[in-house]
Amino acid sequence: MLLVVLNILLCTNIYALTPSDEFIYEGVDVSNWQRNIDFTEVRKAGIQIVYIKASEGTTFIDPYLEQNYANAKANNLKVGFYHYLTATSIEAAIRQADFFASVIAGKQVDCKLAMDYEEFFGEGKSEINEIAVAFIKRLKEVTGKDVIVYSNLNNVKNTFDDEVASQGRLWLAYYSNTQNLINVKSSWDTYIGIQYTSKGRVPGINGNVDMDRFSKEILLDPSQGSSDSGNSGNKNVINYVIKRGDTLWAISRRYGVTIQNLVNWNNIKNPNLIYAGNRLIIYTNSYNNSSNSFVTYTVRRGDCLWNIARRYGITVNNIVRLNNIKNPNLIYPGQVFRIY
Repeated sequence: MLLVVLNILLCTNIYALTPSDEFIYEGVDVSNWQRNIDFTEVRKAGIQIVYIKASEGTTFIDPYLEQNYANAKANNLKVGFYHYLTATSIEAAIRQADFFASVIAGKQVDCKLAMDYEEFFGEGKSEINEIAVAFIKRLKEVTGKDVIVYSNLNNVKNTFDDEVASQGRLWLAYYSNTQNLINVKSSWDTYIGIQYTSKGRVPGINGNVDMDRFSKEILLDPSQGSSDSGNSGNKNVINYVIKRGDTLWAISRRYGVTIQNLVNWNNIKNPNLIYAGNRLIIYTNSYNNSSNSFVTYTVRRGDCLWNIARRYGITVNNIVRLNNIKNPNLIYPGQVFRIY
């Protein structure tokens, strides 16, 4: 009993911002900055979701909106739209929500609509939150669709409050090691998407592009999954430990993925330089690609599910579901879990 109490004490009162579920979709977000995009090549590179800038303020429509939308849909990509909010009052926020809704009217939307609100013009914190809430509520009212909040870590911690978080899930912009989010306290506990770089390189896109990973909760209808895309929403997630003599080419052949996918999934700077002992995240369409696609883990004194999940690069929900755990806050030293 003492060990159980100790375990609970060690794992409580730790603030953390964590993924809500497995990230099974690779994505990009684009605007007129990327100009002409070859979405056929983008899809071949393993991208499944594209967020497209639709509008800004009450007059600006992204000049590449229609082109990006048509070509993304033609290549069977899941599409979401975002609006860059510049309102300085509640009334302006409502007008911008109406404008955004009118710009995307008639288009097939697969992903939750996104509010990109990151630039302020001297408004106080309470006013900023009132503006955000007004925009989200109005957009939901006129479109009937869920809305998410795109935000950087500074605003997540210091600007947006509980009411904003209650109105929309979080799409986090964060370019560093997610281990650093362990002691982050905010109005959100989880995020359903992460923009992990602003300097991504994807075939079919000239120059840098924002790159993202999303859970199924990014979809307006998560039950639809991505069965029509090149990478299934039912993918297996493998944490592969690089062995001496490995190359990305050999690993890609072994698991039936592309080298570019491995580079994108793991934010690899130099594909020709990988190190034995480092881990790679690999998304595959089958659980039969490797007899070592799962490991067993024996719970140690002081362990909690959150720490175990972070160690293996997966979510607590993944461990709970796979091992039919009744109470995630109560685990015992000596228990054995299967971990994919």
